[in-house]
Amino acid sequence: MIAVYAGTFDPITNGHFEMARRASTIFETVIVGISHTSEKKTIFSPEERLEMAKEVLNAFNNIEIQEYFGLTIDFAKSENANVLIRGLRSPFDAQFEFELANMNKRLAEDIETVFLSSSGSLAFVSSSLIKQIASEGGDVSEFVHPTVQKALQEKFQD
Repeated sequence: MIAVYAGTFDPITNGHFEMARRASTIFETVIVGISHTSEKKTIFSPEERLEMAKEVLNAFNNIEIQEYFGLTIDFAKSENANVLIRGLRSPFDAQFEFELANMNKRLAEDIETVFLSSSGSLAFVSSSLIKQIASEGGDVSEFVHPTVQKALQEKFQD
């Protein structure tokens, strides 16, 4: 089975890493899709996000990293995926994620959405919080890979 784990990953966090790692133990192939979204304001370019994800996830033989444009469900179809992986950090995520899963099911009924709940210690970690802490010079080393920490430091030195 092929699973797609898609997101903006601006930047990729230890929470994203853990979700991809867990998915890689369940599915034959996991494609981490880096979205070229115009919906969210990102601090890293798609190319930078792609390179960080490759560095962070390079230890996994069954994880591929790709960038994509457009709807995630269309990307999943183009990759012949059977499953979309979605992470749930808290009950607050659930309503939106269930609505999204239902819409995706209408758009591609042969692709299932599988929810993985975040590990307790990583449930509060989000890219937005990481960027906020890093922008104020805070230490984010506990929440991101060293490559990502360095990229954040360089980004906010300017």
